[in-house]
Amino acid sequence: MTDNIPYTFHPTAVSDDLQKRFGDIEDGTETAEVATIAGRLMLRRVQGKLAFGTLQDSGGRIQLFAPGKVTPNFAEFCELSLGDWIGVTGTVMKTKRGELSVKVESWELLAQAQRPFPDKFHGLNDPDTRYRQRYVDLWVTPESRATFVLRSRVISLIRRWLEDREFMEVETPMLHPIPGGATARPFTTHHNAFDQEFFLRIAPELYLKRLVAGGFERVFEIGRVFRNEGISTRHNPEFTMLELYQAYADYEEIMTLTEELVSYLATELCGSTTLQYGEREIDLSTPWRRASMTELINEQIGADLSVETNIDELRSIAKQHGVEVKDSYGPGKLILEIYEKTTEAELWGPVFVTDYPKEVSPLSRDHRSQPEMTERFETIIAGRELANAFSELIDPVEQRARFEDQVKQKDAGDDEAMVVDEDYLRAMEYGLPPTGGLGIGIDRLVMLLADASTIRDVVLFPTLRPEASS
Repeated sequence: MTDNIPYTFHPTAVSDDLQKRFGDIEDGTETAEVATIAGRLMLRRVQGKLAFGTLQDSGGRIQLFAPGKVTPNFAEFCELSLGDWIGVTGTVMKTKRGELSVKVESWELLAQAQRPFPDKFHGLNDPDTRYRQRYVDLWVTPESRATFVLRSRVISLIRRWLEDREFMEVETPMLHPIPGGATARPFTTHHNAFDQEFFLRIAPELYLKRLVAGGFERVFEIGRVFRNEGISTRHNPEFTMLELYQAYADYEEIMTLTEELVSYLATELCGSTTLQYGEREIDLSTPWRRASMTELINEQIGADLSVETNIDELRSIAKQHGVEVKDSYGPGKLILEIYEKTTEAELWGPVFVTDYPKEVSPLSRDHRSQPEMTERFETIIAGRELANAFSELIDPVEQRARFEDQVKQKDAGDDEAMVVDEDYLRAMEYGLPPTGGLGIGIDRLVMLLADASTIRDVVLFPTLRPEASS
């Protein structure tokens, strides 16, 4: 029942502020401070005419000290359930046992917990329940709450860092008439008014580069993208991307930007560029290693490969390492598959894996000195991709040819291949200057900084299978 629940309540303090201001007062003393606080009751014990509680608010936890002679409606206070929201006003004090407390001189029930609430000793031990009931997990798992505070700060700091470097934040469509900007399977939806199929964006790339063509020389967007692919510890069908584009830059300059941004975030949020991830350390101090894909494959399996290697030899090496080989795979695709199967997961990093084959990089500019290769890199840290970046392809004729090759791959059964985007080609025909572009997976970045092993721990509401009916 909510008949007696107030419509508003106005706290004057939060627990962590009280702890900072009064945590050092002597045991058994009272202050002249009267504070009004609000939050959930997370622990309660009654000892005759004296009750204690633990109130948790947005700042942390503080004890409630409720003497029967002082606390109004003492019996009702003693009957409160774990998880009830309450508002309390009283004197800030420290008990004889040294616990900073608020003496309960008045209180109000603000919401009743009508389901049993886990206590701090048991919490939510089932991971699936934690992800489905994040609204409970945030209360009983301090590490979870800390992770999402960190995530918020990551995004805030990225914005500030980029704006300090004259990047402008923009918003581009999430509903695309054709899928593009990455090789991935899209989600489809239907627009009733147009009677037309639309696609949830798999990347904002082509719209952001339209803006560079329109004269915005440094742009970025932080937002959701959607890819209709499998779910794993590293993949969620909807995830958050930072994409940025800088006119007059190439992939070398974008490498420098990437390492400077990530090392800055580590220093600001973790206090050091040396992080503990799992059981190993990662040193994010700059500069990071730069090595070509083929160089790294050679280091890992002792095979000196290139796009000039005989394709039958490439197929044989791929099969030796458990790669499923399709007839449509050219040399570039085979090299990528060999790299992903044998090498990527072994790179602790950080390392910029550079110089990708043209066949697997339809939006990247030709390498200035290596035929059939492109100026593209991926950033690998702890065995997983963190970022993908290019010197952007700016020749509309070459871009059309790359799109058409993608269409052939789609016709051959690759449902992640791109299609021809005529409007983007038209924008390129008006002139796209030399440009460097970058995409960073925010979720994986937070995983790194929070030492999280699964993407579900850094996404507030991850995509889950439908809950089994009881």
